[in-house]
Amino acid sequence: MAVYDLEEQEQIETFKAWWKQYGNLITWVITAVAVVVVGWQGWQWRQNKLSAEAGTIFIALQQAVAVDDVPQVKLLSGELTGKFGGTSFAPLGVLLAAKHALGKDDHETARIQLAWVVKNGGNEITDIARLRLAGLLLDAKEYDNALRELAAKPAPAFAAAYAELRGDIQVANGKLQEAKAAYQEAISLHEAKQDNSADVTLLLRQKLNDLRVSDA
Repeated sequence: MAVYDLEEQEQIETFKAWWKQYGNLITWVITAVAVVVVGWQGWQWRQNKLSAEAGTIFIALQQAVAVDDVPQVKLLSGELTGKFGGTSFAPLGVLLAAKHALGKDDHETARIQLAWVVKNGGNEITDIARLRLAGLLLDAKEYDNALRELAAKPAPAFAAAYAELRGDIQVANGKLQEAKAAYQEAISLHEAKQDNSADVTLLLRQKLNDLRVSDA
């Protein structure tokens, strides 16, 4: 028993020495981990809260669009960008507001909103916003700016639409060879994904034929 007590005492002394050397470090690490965990939980709680609030505003925005309440649409879309820009509801709501503004021929507001979505949307939402913004720039005869928006590589689902709009811009700008190349690219992209139904390709082929540009 005495031998066991001695071994036990040696273990205790060893532990004391080890704790004296590393105890402060271990305590600091545990504290730091606890702070990180609490901070992460707090951040998640805040994000969930923001997302819920943004969702409520998004629903209200949809309702304002449905009843054609222009001031309310602008107010609610402004709240989304100002307070909830980091949530997924903000780009969706602002894109909806931009579509509503276009329906009212308020191109200036639509351009501002679409530019915000391009900058903050991410993924396919940004692709849609770029496409619509480029269309507005085409209408305003800002051909270089329109082409600049379409220079970004979109998701495959939008590649053909990007190419077609580039063709339209080049036609308006009098650059028919560039337009021909863009329309041919759009047709090839549709065919590559087997999206070559008459409704999809007929207009493109008509645009291409109307150019009357030789291969030379």
